[in-house]
Formats: sequence, structure tokens, C-alpha cells
Amino acid sequence: MPIKVQSDLPAKGILENENIFVMDEYRALHQDIRPLKICILNLMPVKQDTELQLLRALSNTPLHIEVSFMKMNSHVSLNTPIQHLNRFYNTFDELRDRKFDGLIITGAPVEQIPFEEVDYWPELCEIMDWTKVHVTSTLHICWGAQAGLYYHFGIPKILLPEKLFGVFEHRVMNRKIPLVRGFDDLFMIPHSRHTAVKPQDIHDCADLTVLAESDRAGVLLCMTEGGGQIYVMGHPEYDRYTLHNEYQRDKNKGLPIAIPENYYPEDDDTRRPNLQWRSHSNNLYSNWLNYYVYQVTPYEL
Repeated sequence: MPIKVQSDLPAKGILENENIFVMDEYRALHQDIRPLKICILNLMPVKQDTELQLLRALSNTPLHIEVSFMKMNSHVSLNTPIQHLNRFYNTFDELRDRKFDGLIITGAPVEQIPFEEVDYWPELCEIMDWTKVHVTSTLHICWGAQAGLYYHFGIPKILLPEKLFGVFEHRVMNRKIPLVRGFDDLFMIPHSRHTAVKPQDIHDCADLTVLAESDRAGVLLCMTEGGGQIYVMGHPEYDRYTLHNEYQRDKNKGLPIAIPENYYPEDDDTRRPNLQWRSHSNNLYSNWLNYYVYQVTPYEL
């Protein structure tokens, strides 16, 4: 599929080297196609890594997608160059009058902080409320999913006794829902988090349908009727080395970190990690774009 991004976005060259079709503004202007307009609210500190992971995940359908990036106005990012943010990102104030076919709210490294104490929580609540009218389908990832469940349904998060860190087996719970169409009964997805949402709290919410769950990692996928809100507790967008880089970072800092589960062959961190989740990640994002964005979005936004 063609992904339309700004011509000088650094991720564009990397994706092209991976044989992913990326279209710049000039070529897009000569296409008589109404692209799907997808916005990514990127809450991760190193935003370039998340950009690359999510653009890869969105690249596996024949749909034409135009991607915009949103940043928080109420938070200063210290891990991404200001030049990059000014060049490729807009604030919510700059985007609030637009409508989008899809929005992705990423995770954020603030999970051990109470929601109300996160410096941009009031602005994020305003954005999540805005999505009800301005976005066809919103996909929430990891902390973004916990934040959405708390804001929309009052479902709290809990602090885990130790970090959930590794690649875990999940089971499809409701195969009739198109979001998991083509999934195997059992599949692997990475997780990296210190908090969780109790599975029973999600099951008890009449507005949510659980689509995939893990004995070890809890609910992975749930959604509202019609898919206006979709919640992904793990990180299917992670690349092969994301958990490795997190593990090495924390180990080098002397932090208490266990080796990621089910990740390295024979738990040997000197060996190349197995990539066990890419096909289901591609399937998840393709199904989201096809069944919950493209099939239901209006031609004129």
C-alpha cells in the first residue's frame, strides 16, 4: 500500500529500503484517490522509533493512507529533537478542527504515575473526548489503552509486582469479530509494562467485547460495538529488537530487570531474538484499517 508522509521524514528512507511503498506529497497530489487520513498521537519519548514501527504496521493493505503526527501541547519532549517535532508534528490545537478516519494513541512511559498526575492528562482527556465526533475509529496501545479504558469506562489500572516483559501466548476469544479475522487460535504478542487492567473488570463492562486474552498477560484486545474504540494492551508493532534494546538499556543502568520471557533462544541474550508476532501484527492493523476505518468512513470527511 502507499503511505503518504512528508518527503523528508527520516522514517521514509528506512521504509523504502525495506521495499515498503511510501509516497511523498508531490506524487500524492497527482493521484485521484481520497486517502484514508490517519493521525498518530505519539506519546513515546523517542518518537522516531515509534513512527517507524507504526508506519511498518500500517503498510500491509492496498489502501492509500495519509499519516499525520500529533504531539501534546502541554508536555515538552526531551528525547526527540525539537527540530523534528516542529517539522513533522502538529499540536492538538492545530488539528482540533479536522476530522480523521483513524487515530492511534500510543503507549507512554508514565504507567506508574496515577493518571491524574500525568502532566498532559487534562489535554489527553480532551483529545479522547474529541475522538467521539472527529475520528471514525481510535486504536489505543498499551498505556494509551489503559488511559482510554479509565477515561471512557472508569476501569482502573493496577501496579504489577514485577514488570510484565516478554512475548506471551494469547488465545482468540471471539472469532466472529472481523478484527481477529485470519488469526490463529493461539498467537504471540510482546508486552512491556509495569501495570495492568484486571481482566474481570473488562469482562464486566457491558460496553466492551474481549477478542483475545492470555493466561499470563491478561486481556490483549477488546473493543466497543462497531469498533469506534479499540484497545490493544500489548505492543504488536514492536520490531525484532525493541525488547532487546529495552532490556540492555535497563541492565546497563543497573535497574532490576528480568530477561524478557519467551524471547531469546534458550534465554541467551547474546543470540538473535526470534520474531514470533509479525504476521499477527500485520493482520491486526490490516483488519483495523479495512473493517473499522475504510469500510465505514465517509468519502467526504
